[in-house]
Amino acid sequence: MKHFLILLLVLSAAALPAQYAVDLYVAADGSAEYATIQGAVDATKAFPDRPITIHVKNGVYVEKVEIFAWNPDVTLRGESADSTILRYGDYFDGIARGRNSTFHTATLLVRGDNFRAENLTVENTTGPVGQAVAVAVEADRAEFHHCRFLGNQDTLYADGANARQYYRNCYIEGTTDFIFGAATALFENCTIHSKSDSYVTAASTPAGRDYGFVFLDCRLTAAPGVDQVYLGRPWRDHARTVFINCELGDHILPVGWDNWSSPEREKTTFYAEYRSTGPGAAPAARASWSHQLSKRAAARYTKTTILKPFLLPAMGGDPNPR
Repeated sequence: MKHFLILLLVLSAAALPAQYAVDLYVAADGSAEYATIQGAVDATKAFPDRPITIHVKNGVYVEKVEIFAWNPDVTLRGESADSTILRYGDYFDGIARGRNSTFHTATLLVRGDNFRAENLTVENTTGPVGQAVAVAVEADRAEFHHCRFLGNQDTLYADGANARQYYRNCYIEGTTDFIFGAATALFENCTIHSKSDSYVTAASTPAGRDYGFVFLDCRLTAAPGVDQVYLGRPWRDHARTVFINCELGDHILPVGWDNWSSPEREKTTFYAEYRSTGPGAAPAARASWSHQLSKRAAARYTKTTILKPFLLPAMGGDPNPR
């Protein structure tokens, strides 16, 4: 009987799911179990059954961090947005990875779905030296709340042909195309700050998508002396970018939009506004191929609708059938 009970206990223990930490703690001063954010990420369980939160104390973390595809359901929770700072300084010409070097420069790279970041500053420190990404997000259902993205050209790469992303109460600064990519991304109550005369967005929305980049109740500001900024230009043919109830500073050019030297893209892009305010609002002077939404059309731009699940495209057949 005794041996039977022991065997039963062993079998019962084997049937239980493995235990793992769901709260990990990081402190740059060494006062927590991890001194680096990447160290904590590397310690998380792959494909966890429960969400994992990495708590990051105030401090400066000089490192590149990747949230891997096998690390879904991870939250990075900083202590405070102004004082929990992740920074690094890779840039296009400095890493010599060929024509696609831009995509290797990110300080924070997110590939795990259901990611969330709170109260965090992420910075690319290289300065105005060309393409240098601070945050690259290739995950679906990624959220950022009360975060700051600091950089120059290509600060935020919001990508993923089938990815939905949500940015709320964030501050994003840059020079050229500093919000770019293919994701369906909603920016709500964010401050978008231009540091030079250039372009705010460069969407590469896939063909057939209802939404690309949507800015809702955002504020567009600029550094002193900056007075010739476009709302966007199309990185790819079907770029979609819409500003709704946004306050535009006087740095926004009356024409608003640029076709990236490709008149043909004027037929395939969708650039629009609804009830823009501030000195940069000039609906009558906007590019003729852009749109001013009606009240009825603007009403469709809700969080639920924009971030609804995608119908995925069918897989292609064998291009070389035998």
